[in-house]
Amino acid sequence: MSSSPNPEPAVSERASTPVLNTIDIVVSDLRAAIAFYARLGLDFRVDPTYPDHAGCDLPGGLHLMLDTEKFRASVHQEAGWDRPTGDPRTFLAFQLPAPEAVDAAYADLTGAGHRGVQPPWNAFWGMRYATVADPDGNGVDLYCPLPADQHDAR
Repeated sequence: MSSSPNPEPAVSERASTPVLNTIDIVVSDLRAAIAFYARLGLDFRVDPTYPDHAGCDLPGGLHLMLDTEKFRASVHQEAGWDRPTGDPRTFLAFQLPAPEAVDAAYADLTGAGHRGVQPPWNAFWGMRYATVADPDGNGVDLYCPLPADQHDAR
């Protein structure tokens, strides 16, 4: 029996590998959050059985959920749950089809009253980039790769 330097994991080990397939954003106002993300093309569904929870299937098999603070607290009944404070530490990033679409999405969202964090700019890493805040202050990046001749050299 020979052993290879990088043996393939056993089937039971592969089957137990965690798969990231859901992201959950805790929100203070579910309707406001759904309206914000709808402006970015996301279609959230609310199950009448769970009116404080909404879900949206994304391309590639990822699932995005919005839960109210009340719902999140009910999930953590034994351990308790405290609303986070301070600046956001997680950002969602939406790739748009063209650099002009970054500017248009930023204008649409800020025009609808959402806080602009970083106006659109040509980032030195080769992206048209902007950031807005969702209704709970979470960072939402808007970006599109730039053609090579538009990169800001640094």
